[in-house]
Amino acid sequence: TKVEIGIQTLDDEILDKNKRGHTVQQVRDAMKLLKNAGFKINVHMMPNLYGSNLQKDLESFKKLFEDPDFRPDWLKIYPCVVTPYSELEKLYKAGKHIPYTDDEIIDLLIEMKKLIPEYVRVARLYRDIPAESILGGSKVSNMRQVIHQKMAKQGEKCKCIRCREIKAIVPKKVELIEREYESSDGKEYFLSFEDTINDKLIAFIRLKIPSETFMKDLKNASVVRELHTYGVQIPIDEQGIEGVQHKGYGKKLLKRAGEITKFHGLPNMAVISGVGVREYYKKQGFKLGESYMVKKLT
Repeated sequence: TKVEIGIQTLDDEILDKNKRGHTVQQVRDAMKLLKNAGFKINVHMMPNLYGSNLQKDLESFKKLFEDPDFRPDWLKIYPCVVTPYSELEKLYKAGKHIPYTDDEIIDLLIEMKKLIPEYVRVARLYRDIPAESILGGSKVSNMRQVIHQKMAKQGEKCKCIRCREIKAIVPKKVELIEREYESSDGKEYFLSFEDTINDKLIAFIRLKIPSETFMKDLKNASVVRELHTYGVQIPIDEQGIEGVQHKGYGKKLLKRAGEITKFHGLPNMAVISGVGVREYYKKQGFKLGESYMVKKLT
């Protein structure tokens, strides 16, 4: 239910120089197809590619969220490093590729972090490559920790899902927050229950109103691309006084998603669902179609 795409940059000239084999337009097309089919998208971005610079990297990252044709759900940021026996090694040794310093890459990643919306989860901030295999580029293995510490000193903090998920904190004030944005020629809703006092995310749902569809199950339907509740894992038959799981947040989010679906004039709501959670959706009134769980809205 999730696809990872190595976009690396949104600059065709840099993509061509690095022999990536794809164009920015192909990224647009791929992301539109995937979103309309209900998939979550985990995008890989790579600062410091051959031919790029700090300004170009930041512009590319801004475009990732400012342009509605992109706006991914998940994100991995992998600063480019020079490894042995690569073509980049030859360019590096010839002085044609100059890696950023540690300070430069840290400051760049901080500026990138500031741009990440609340609906994105940062899965990785550095690729774990053994230091002895890095000929050029940063070898700071605890990059995320260093960045968060520096952001805290600056009075800044990341808004991404991973940085805000509730974990073991007992929520003080839970509110339903609704975020709506344009996404690949369609509407996207990120609905979440959040502890507004602690600024913690408890549960969320991603609802896509597709611009078009080629799947039978998704005809005249919205599609739930992700539904998740955070907090300490609790057995399904134990509510737990201190926990946030099994409190009905998922059910409430599905109900609100159904209301939004009907507002858009669609009679059906579909879910891209792994086999393991189909029973949960059956209890919420969904039935298995050809590939998706589908519910007729009354």
